[in-house]
Amino acid sequence: MRLSQMLFVTLRDDPADAEIPSHKLLVRAGFIRRLGSGLYAYLPLMWRVLEKVKHIVQEEMNRTGAQECLLPQLQPSELWKMSGRWDTYTESEGIMFALRDRLERELGLGPTHEEVITAIAKEMIRSYRQLPVNLYQIQTKFRDEIRPRFGLMRGREFIMKDAYSFHCDEASLKATYGAMDQAYRNIFSRCGLDFRAVDADSGAIGGSGSQEFMVLADAGEDEILYTEDGQYSANIEKAVSLPAEVKPSPFKEFKKQSTPDTATIAKMCHCLDCDGSNVVKNVLYQAVYNAGKTVLVLVTIRGDQEVNEVKLTNELTKLASDYESTNILSLTVPDEKEQQKWAAKPLPLGYISPGISDDYIAKNTSVADKFLRLADQTAVDLTNFATGADEVDYHVTGANWGTDFTLPKLVVDVRKALVGDRPVHDPQGKLKTARGIEVGHIFQLGTKYSQAMGATFTNEQGEEKPLVMGCYGIGVSRLAQAAVEQSYDKDGIIWPTAIAPYEVVIVVPNVGDGAQMQVADQIYAECQAAGVDVLLDDRSERAGVKFKDSELIGIPYRVVTGKSLKQGQLEVVKRADKSVQNLAIATVVPTLADWIKADKKAS
Repeated sequence: MRLSQMLFVTLRDDPADAEIPSHKLLVRAGFIRRLGSGLYAYLPLMWRVLEKVKHIVQEEMNRTGAQECLLPQLQPSELWKMSGRWDTYTESEGIMFALRDRLERELGLGPTHEEVITAIAKEMIRSYRQLPVNLYQIQTKFRDEIRPRFGLMRGREFIMKDAYSFHCDEASLKATYGAMDQAYRNIFSRCGLDFRAVDADSGAIGGSGSQEFMVLADAGEDEILYTEDGQYSANIEKAVSLPAEVKPSPFKEFKKQSTPDTATIAKMCHCLDCDGSNVVKNVLYQAVYNAGKTVLVLVTIRGDQEVNEVKLTNELTKLASDYESTNILSLTVPDEKEQQKWAAKPLPLGYISPGISDDYIAKNTSVADKFLRLADQTAVDLTNFATGADEVDYHVTGANWGTDFTLPKLVVDVRKALVGDRPVHDPQGKLKTARGIEVGHIFQLGTKYSQAMGATFTNEQGEEKPLVMGCYGIGVSRLAQAAVEQSYDKDGIIWPTAIAPYEVVIVVPNVGDGAQMQVADQIYAECQAAGVDVLLDDRSERAGVKFKDSELIGIPYRVVTGKSLKQGQLEVVKRADKSVQNLAIATVVPTLADWIKADKKAS
């Protein structure tokens, strides 16, 4: 491609709305343009990057036996109501664009396609002989983000690869899940990314297990906890660990003590001269289920620990059927206004005990449970602990389970793992932290959707069974920006060779010089014949402008038909490290072809 014929405009200054380097650079370098909040046009340079990413994805997916298809972006609400996710996606999380057509039929713009693919499988898969099968697509998805930000990282419209597999049993699912895990590792390696696979929460997609693939970058929205031995890594939402050891309790007997102005753990510990590990903390949440039930949840946890609200939501979702529901619409810490709706008397916030009386809740209220009480595992073995006295400015000390308070029957893991905690597999080690950008996620869905939607098959024994499912997603447009976030310098983007819009740019310092243009055209033709993606900068611009633009857009190799031409040589610059070599004209293209091949092999 000749740059003089391309729609190509670069900017000198960073766009005002861009917050992270990759967003700034993609706009400045003419890859994307913002049309509205979370809405971007992919310009010619960006489209070439996306096409290369898609090609790698297709090759690796096809290698596993997955079959490409294309599903509708408009989805009937009936399918989502069958799965029980319509309210979650349109009301609770509010991420689905919902609309009505001229016949008043409810539709949604697909943020994901589990319901659609399950409906198709229900119609087409009848027998175990048709299984397993894995279908994938690459297309535009939609999310009504509350706060679109970071360019393509969190947009309202984005390109995604999503795949869905169907199986006769869990063993078959696990085999495909393993194949997808390897395919994803191949994809991200081939794209030249430094990434980490981590245990993850399945979120609204659901299922028994999932794994995220994170591109490591300082601007990543996700925090990863990992061990240096490589044996463990997880998203902080999912991470588990061993908390710090409990300090010996200074309390010897049960006693109520005056503790003025100590509504926080820090103030309480200072007043009572104890460690946070000697405290039982009680945190009140309000959960609203999709059937309209409001449940007050009292979480009892060790004082030096924090509640992981993702884990808590997952535990409460398991109880949804107890409240004639399928999922949770919201989980909040109730403020004074919310409390007034159901409180019989003001709660002693900051001084609540694990045994707080149900009398605080009015009899005539919509609250389904006075208090649903659950304990985190960190609180179970505490002895002689301090906790609230259900009276403002008072705590009790030297308390024990079984004598002073009843341990909740429901004991779960809802604590947030922290940097410096001990990993479960190595109590002598410590968890470290990194930031990551999620670019892929694979799920073992099981029968969540097939059971809800009646998608069954006949097994070898003639029995009708629900299909066992897996789900596998890659954010194609997000991956492209993540590559920039991971690799840039003060002068611009440094694209990995495998997904760069062009592999080589030929810069002609003076297009009015016949010799320079002649050699440039020669190298341009030889690159094309050798299968090298090449861009010829034949614009009537100053040489300095061309050099700056080539560094800004990040093409891996630059060939300059400049001063060394008189010696029968051309200057070749590697974008990654800006190293310069003068090569004989006849050797330039073969050398570039070898370098490019080596780059792709190494990634």
